[in-house]
Amino acid sequence: MQSNTILKYVFLSIIVILFSAQSFSQEIEIQLGPNEIAENQGFTISIVVKNGRIKSYDEFPDFSGFTKRGTSSQSSTNIVNGQISSSHKIIMTYAPTSQGTFTLPPFQMEINGNTVSSPGKTIKVGAPTQRRQNNSPFNRDPFEDFFGRSRSAPTEYVDIEEDAFLALTVDKNEVYIGEGFTTTLSFYVANDNRAPLQFHELGKQLNEILKKLRPENCWEENFNIENINGEPVTINNKGYAKYKLYQATFYPLNTETIDFPSVELKMIKYKVARNPSFFGQNRQEDFKTFYSKAKKVNVKELPAHPLKDKVAVGDYRLDEKISSNDLQTGQSFSYQFSIYGAGNISAIEKPLLPETKNFDFYDPNIMQNISRRNNKVTGSKTFSYFGIPNEPGKHQLNNYFEWIFFSPSKHEYDTLRSQQVLNVIGESKKNEHIKANDLGAFYDWIELEDNELESVNEYEKTKLLVNIFIFIMLGLSGFLFFKKI
Repeated sequence: MQSNTILKYVFLSIIVILFSAQSFSQEIEIQLGPNEIAENQGFTISIVVKNGRIKSYDEFPDFSGFTKRGTSSQSSTNIVNGQISSSHKIIMTYAPTSQGTFTLPPFQMEINGNTVSSPGKTIKVGAPTQRRQNNSPFNRDPFEDFFGRSRSAPTEYVDIEEDAFLALTVDKNEVYIGEGFTTTLSFYVANDNRAPLQFHELGKQLNEILKKLRPENCWEENFNIENINGEPVTINNKGYAKYKLYQATFYPLNTETIDFPSVELKMIKYKVARNPSFFGQNRQEDFKTFYSKAKKVNVKELPAHPLKDKVAVGDYRLDEKISSNDLQTGQSFSYQFSIYGAGNISAIEKPLLPETKNFDFYDPNIMQNISRRNNKVTGSKTFSYFGIPNEPGKHQLNNYFEWIFFSPSKHEYDTLRSQQVLNVIGESKKNEHIKANDLGAFYDWIELEDNELESVNEYEKTKLLVNIFIFIMLGLSGFLFFKKI
């Protein structure tokens, strides 16, 4: 009997655990504002995550008739009958540009890695609403005395000191010509910041900022940041949210010093009500401009080398593939010479092959792959060759395929050489190369022609007689035609 009781308790415990797990499952949804609003009211689109936090999300949609005014967030925790549930919401407020009927088309957003759809809706924007004022004591607001002041009384707003800054950083202060360095523009907000901040026309501002930041004497590899989300960082033992606005790796083309000027970012900063009330607006929109510090990167020459103006700069390795190492003369083969590593992949040139009669090598097909992540640009460039051996024997491909570069990490030049060896059998095909370039049967007639010279005047006389004969035949044909008519 006692055993049965224990089993019942275990069974009930499992049910409670499963029920609790189900109740804590994360739910994600998109909520839309009302169908009708006044011209001086806002329409909202909210993303809601229940039993979880919003960690990442796409940009809110733009649609005709409304402009974005900014986002706010809400979070709540409820305990009902011992069960804990939570909700995290981010709200985008839109202001109507005019009265009328507007359509929010269906859209999708990526929220916490999940694609969430919204059917959209039709929104009617009417005339502005006016707050009714009535000074009759019989129509006083019953909440007025409860909350301590009249809702019509002016609200005093105060400016709270923000704990945030704009910073431009570079991962290297000195580089060689062609050596990459990564530049990042970020906005930092302290975890304990109390001043409400919001981005303002960020796309338009970034266009102007990048005109100042991009150096003319560099090749740029842009990381193309699409979603600006805060990532936690620690600076001087203090927690911040880092909002990365722009990131690129630059490769200097000459020794001119690279000067990054100070740039500015205008943010919306809200003043808050000194005495917040339940009703009315408790914050007032204002602006604050943040400035980054100027940065400088020095560029130095490469060490002396006969090819220093032609070599690529970076840290590279070689990967090669060949269709077969055992061939016969005249038998084609394919060979891939792949250069991969960290550096300016776009600037990598194909290996310079020496002239040789031992092989026929054709211009390669080129495939390039570039990856921009973890503050680095890496990738590969593959040169696919097609070749035909003309001479038998053992051939070391390093006699033909080598690629010289400068390694900034080692501060020296290095060479990637093929490790492949071809074993070729068969007869020599060198002499057949002449036959392959035979100019055709036209020259076969040379043996059949005599060596006597013909006068150019004789040729002109023959040409004149033929033309006279043709003229007579045409005249005779015309005469017969008209005579028949």
